[in-house]
Amino acid sequence: MKLFLAIVSASCLSEVAAFAPSAQRNVHSTTALNAKVGIYYSTQTGNTETVAGYISEAAGLEIADIGDASDDEVAGLDSIIVGAPTWHTDEESERSGTEWDSWLYSTLPNIDVSGKNVAVFGVGDQASYSEYYCDAAGELYDLFEAAGCKMMGFTSTDGYDHESSKAERDGKFIGLMCDEDNQDDMSEDRAKAWVEQLKGEGFF
Repeated sequence: MKLFLAIVSASCLSEVAAFAPSAQRNVHSTTALNAKVGIYYSTQTGNTETVAGYISEAAGLEIADIGDASDDEVAGLDSIIVGAPTWHTDEESERSGTEWDSWLYSTLPNIDVSGKNVAVFGVGDQASYSEYYCDAAGELYDLFEAAGCKMMGFTSTDGYDHESSKAERDGKFIGLMCDEDNQDDMSEDRAKAWVEQLKGEGFF
């Protein structure tokens, strides 16, 4: 009887294993997109990291703080997603109050990023800072574009309640804009839709 139960148990386990997703399948699903794509952010309160996480999940890619990125790492990428909050409102430069403020002016000029695909996301508070919504995202856009990058991922301003933004060009946002203070319930869906849009644009 013990031998019979052991055989039945082994048989059941083998059947369960046959239908269980393997670790290899899971790893493959998270790296299905081009491996030479990076997502970089910097943050003060954690909101920009949260949005970067939504983009990461939708794209199946890892995220990293720009302060931890090496020059060679960035130079070796084909496409780059970059995101920042806005703290220094109404400033002409260094608007994010994060590591981006030094990286954009001290590091980016020394890296050849010409011809790379770049998509920008920003995080801001459109209720408290309606006149400066996601201004730092506009700074990212301007400097990467000036470095010769192909800028992608423009989005509609519909559904937002702000007065002005340095992240607007010709009536559109230069990328994905999120508001974790007033519209946090919309950020994940916005990120998913944006990643699908980028796929359609050939970003990946």
